[in-house]
Amino acid sequence: MSLKPRLSQPVPAETARVARAAFPQRNVYLKLRSQRGPIFSDADFAALFPQEGQPAYAPWRLALVTVLVQLARRRNRVMSETINRGGFSKARAYCRN
Repeated sequence: MSLKPRLSQPVPAETARVARAAFPQRNVYLKLRSQRGPIFSDADFAALFPQEGQPAYAPWRLALVTVLVQLARRRNRVMSETINRGGFSKARAYCRN
């Protein structure tokens, strides 16, 4: 597989509109994108791929999904520990952030 680096595309306007409508108070993932911009790019991984061959899927997508899954697991673990300590109201407040 080969990788032909491409520039990161902006979030489509309709996608951004739907995300804002679904999360009017925003959520951690929307904040991450708006504050940091794209975290990974094709250029970050280009050296790992040969020049010839069938085009590969963008590896930055896999890397981003891995990061997002770990963030979700961390949030779930913190919330679970809070509930186990009897802090249900704290856990509800944490979910709202």
